[in-house]
Amino acid sequence: MTSESFGLMTPERSHTAPLQEHIDRAIHDLIASCPNAEQLSPDEQRGIIARYTAVLEGNFIYWMTAAYLSVVSQQAHSIIQENLREEVRDNHPGMLRKFAIAAHAVPTDSDALAVYRNLENVRLFVGRLSGVKIVLMMAFFEGWITRFMPYLEGLAKRQGSAEQEYTDVHGVVDVVHTQELFRALEAEMRLSHDPLPPPTELLEGVGLLRSLIQTILHLRAAGPALAP
Repeated sequence: MTSESFGLMTPERSHTAPLQEHIDRAIHDLIASCPNAEQLSPDEQRGIIARYTAVLEGNFIYWMTAAYLSVVSQQAHSIIQENLREEVRDNHPGMLRKFAIAAHAVPTDSDALAVYRNLENVRLFVGRLSGVKIVLMMAFFEGWITRFMPYLEGLAKRQGSAEQEYTDVHGVVDVVHTQELFRALEAEMRLSHDPLPPPTELLEGVGLLRSLIQTILHLRAAGPALAP
């Protein structure tokens, strides 16, 4: 996916271009790292769907709400509010639960524990309410989700599922959401009176979320599960 695919062709685009390019590469690398579905056992296929569900179902709206609370520009507030309205109005958590049920992949205690350590790291980061960093993380998340949907749908089909509403919807709407979040990021960066931290610091949340996604895809990447 190129930077242009996000639709940021305005004169201000250069403000976020290096960050966007980093996120593009991170998404590409994650998609390329997805296990070969044909070589996964049914239980391994189920596990990826279940861990994905354990992370997304109860956290996405929470994290986007944190983004809303942490930004200061009117444009960013408006963009994130519309994202939240769509998530709640169209019952996206329920849509995901329906998808998991049809794929016989409802998360178990073991699935929740498998992602716990990295999930908690992201929650602690989000709790600091750092506007630019959280918006960057959510732009990365939305961009990854839309690219991940064909793979997730393929896993579900291998589990005997014909339920595709969740993957069909998020394969489309999250492209727009990603574009909008980069617009929100531009608005936040323009309002900053202090020099922004270096990219490595701004991308802290992206790194934490990337580690969590790797745990979804590759259970061993998490190491021993940490019980709450």
